Amino acid sequence: MKTFRELIVWQKSMSFVTEIYETSNKFPSDENFGLTSQIRRSAVSIPSNISEGFGRESLNEYIRFLNIGISSLFELQTQIEIAYNLKYINKQKFDKLYDLSREIERMLSSFIRSLKSKR
Repeated sequence: MKTFRELIVWQKSMSFVTEIYETSNKFPSDENFGLTSQIRRSAVSIPSNISEGFGRESLNEYIRFLNIGISSLFELQTQIEIAYNLKYINKQKFDKLYDLSREIERMLSSFIRSLKSKR
């Protein structure tokens, strides 16, 4: 693999960031420095850590960055549930975002396991 852009998990997480931004644009304006900002930072962190880890010199460092990315994903799953509880998103949107996040979670977990087996 020549670049992180070839990773399907990176591609899916990039699409997920776009979905999160489009969704959070509809949050109340008084959340701009609260949940909106936090949910966006968590979303951006996922593909950012995948790509940053790809550029590291050791497999252990790469795995560490992937673990940071999956931790950000877990944080984001909590934040979209908070958005749902506050009625910033409806059930259909929550289900869609949560399902997308679970797909990325499974892919990242599998990728991490695969890399660990190569140590």
